[in-house]
Amino acid sequence: MLTLYYMPHSCALASHIVLEEVGAGYRSVLVDFRKEQQRKPEYLAVNPKGRVPALATGRGVLTETPAILAFLAQSFPEAGLAPLDDPFAFAELQAVNSYLCSTLHVAHAHRMRGYRWADDPAAIAEMKRKAPQAVGEAFALVERELFRGPWVLGERYTICDPYLFTLAQWLEADGVDPAGLPKVAEHRRRMAERPAVRRALAAELAPAD
Repeated sequence: MLTLYYMPHSCALASHIVLEEVGAGYRSVLVDFRKEQQRKPEYLAVNPKGRVPALATGRGVLTETPAILAFLAQSFPEAGLAPLDDPFAFAELQAVNSYLCSTLHVAHAHRMRGYRWADDPAAIAEMKRKAPQAVGEAFALVERELFRGPWVLGERYTICDPYLFTLAQWLEADGVDPAGLPKVAEHRRRMAERPAVRRALAAELAPAD
């Protein structure tokens, strides 16, 4: 049994969607950031980074979205969510997810979590002011260079799609107009119609016990 540690409206949604897509047996555990549960000893024993997602497996705990998504694709090859038989194509997939993780998501984080990089309130305010431009430029590159259509990598739906969808959920809050990203916006709309996406969203937004 796999265990996903998540917080609603976080990048953990991508892993949650893929767990649903592959039909994995799993349970989900809410890490409530509003109660600072990510800083509690109980959760730090699971993930010392104090972030989500974390995926507990029979061999240990995995962190970082690209690693979790690749693990799920490889653990459930019958789902066909990655080109596992083509090293170059799999590396291309990893390159896309790495960009989403290390550049696009970090640009978003500057709007909400500037304290990670600075203590000066003026510097934090400047990072927040700059975030719409940085996020917009990162998404523009995805739209122009990385998105092949109709899915991220072309005709095949892969683990890149839930990840892009998750980050695209935050476009408006990040001050980016989806109208300027027609491919990304249409992808977001179609992703929202997938049963696995609907199940993951419903589970994350359900009232906690």
